[in-house]
Amino acid sequence: MSSQVSDGSAALWSHRPLQYFLLARGFSKFSAQILTVAVGWQIYAMTQSAFALGMVGLVQFLPTAILVFVAGHTSDRYDRRTVNQICQLTEAAAALFLAWGSYEGWLTVPQIFAAVALFGVAGAFESPATAALLPGVAPDGMLQKATALATGVFQLAAITGPAIGGLAYGVSPALPYAGMATFWLIAALLTGAITLDRPIAARESPTAGALFAGVHFVRTHPAILGTISLDLFAVLLGGASALLPIYAHDILQTGPWGLGMLRGAQAIGALIMTIILARHAITKHVGMRMFQAVIVFGAATVVFALSKVVWLSVLALAVMGAADTISVVIRVSLVQLATPDDMRGRVGAVNFLFINASNQLGEFESGLMAAAFGAVPAAAIGGIGTIAVALLWMKLFPMLRGLQKLE
Repeated sequence: MSSQVSDGSAALWSHRPLQYFLLARGFSKFSAQILTVAVGWQIYAMTQSAFALGMVGLVQFLPTAILVFVAGHTSDRYDRRTVNQICQLTEAAAALFLAWGSYEGWLTVPQIFAAVALFGVAGAFESPATAALLPGVAPDGMLQKATALATGVFQLAAITGPAIGGLAYGVSPALPYAGMATFWLIAALLTGAITLDRPIAARESPTAGALFAGVHFVRTHPAILGTISLDLFAVLLGGASALLPIYAHDILQTGPWGLGMLRGAQAIGALIMTIILARHAITKHVGMRMFQAVIVFGAATVVFALSKVVWLSVLALAVMGAADTISVVIRVSLVQLATPDDMRGRVGAVNFLFINASNQLGEFESGLMAAAFGAVPAAAIGGIGTIAVALLWMKLFPMLRGLQKLE
């Protein structure tokens, strides 16, 4: 058995289409993480307005909400590699615009928002195309491990991107944008080099029914509906990350260095779990493992909420990251395997909308709760709510609870 696992892992790591896919995804996500830091610093330096900072997230989210169905159908009708390349080249062009304007000194806030909106449009098309492309580049029977690797690439970008972006911005506001443009161009080249083991056939024409087929598919497949909605409500209630600045400043009293450590802890926990799952896939009781991971996430959120010492808060956040990774890997693998290839783009677009909505609305909900009851009660109530959602979903979706294996 051990030799089979070893051979399988070696085949996964040496599979050239997957290598190109992961590298392209890594460069693209790395640039996106740099973007959040560079734009945030620049907008606040130019406006000194917290409202303007909040508008950055809204401007990026709106294109997803508006274009989700068109983006999903595009991923199913056209070559997903081409869709990704167009998006990455568009993002590179927008980054070059920001680099040029920052270097010359003529860049204005409305121009930054326009570029951010363009990033949002490209992201709305790129995300479902990327998700739908993964099953075509993963070796047969190894989608769960390939998903773990793809998740690890994202977590690595989440850890290193903001730090690199902040350092580069300290040298020059134009430098992080120039780096982003370079990385997105590299990603486009790597995407073009991908060869598919399972070629994509011609797709149906873009009718109204075809555009909304992803919603119909999710609604009529309880396992997928339960999986996607579990993530929506669990993240919506458990969005304690939005309160990290309050914890760092007022509760743990650690200052900026502590905030950086808290933000990195969850990503580090996720990365460690990714490495484990890439070598040791979950082979039985996957449905229960997903629910258990969500419950652990909620419990760790409660521990973080009540903690008044830095080391315990960091540990709780790392456990949250590890538990969330288990849930993400199972959820993504389940959705991909249960969805026909000609529907993966549209279903992925619906999933992407749910994820974005849960992240954005979760931060909004945490902020409202903290304003009404205080940061500690808000985070604790969110963690308890996450556990309650997992227990309720176990009852509402018994077929998901009883799911034994993925591959």
